[in-house]
Amino acid sequence: MPTSVTGISDDSTALKEQRGFTLLELLVVVAIIGLLVGAVTLSMGALGNDREIEQETRRLRSMIGLLNEEALMQTRDYGVMFAETGYRFFVFDYQQSKWVEPLADRLLERYTLRPQVGLRLFLDGREVPLERSFESQDVDNPEPQIMLLSSGEVTPFTIELTRYGNDGRYELTAELDGTVSVTEEGFD
Repeated sequence: MPTSVTGISDDSTALKEQRGFTLLELLVVVAIIGLLVGAVTLSMGALGNDREIEQETRRLRSMIGLLNEEALMQTRDYGVMFAETGYRFFVFDYQQSKWVEPLADRLLERYTLRPQVGLRLFLDGREVPLERSFESQDVDNPEPQIMLLSSGEVTPFTIELTRYGNDGRYELTAELDGTVSVTEEGFD
């Protein structure tokens, strides 16, 4: 390739070989960007169900089922007290004739919901007003809203878990015989 004294190429064929992107290359880039946008949208919960609410619902359903079985096997009565931001468990002490917190049981420690997840409790079809947090509850003389009795009976209830600012929700419903079901509403 001939060059001038200044080091500049005077070959005109070099300019002809430099071209723009092909249509195929542009389509591949657009497809990759589309996949990335789709993955980010789904991971943020903008489409489909909300994974955090689903996980919170599964956890609560598992805990209710576990305590129902424990109540039957150990002939103990359990209670659950709810706040807007979480729930805590109690055991009925027949010697003291009152509900007490379970000692040294990490599984039954009070549980705080993830931020932006709300909880509503319904008994007999009516919403039960809940305290905002655990700090405003009376722990010396607790009165759980739900009881899981050693006879296998459970206080019938519905719990609605939602994310603030989102119309979708999960409903956890328990029947008197301890049957627990989950329904999902408002998610595409």
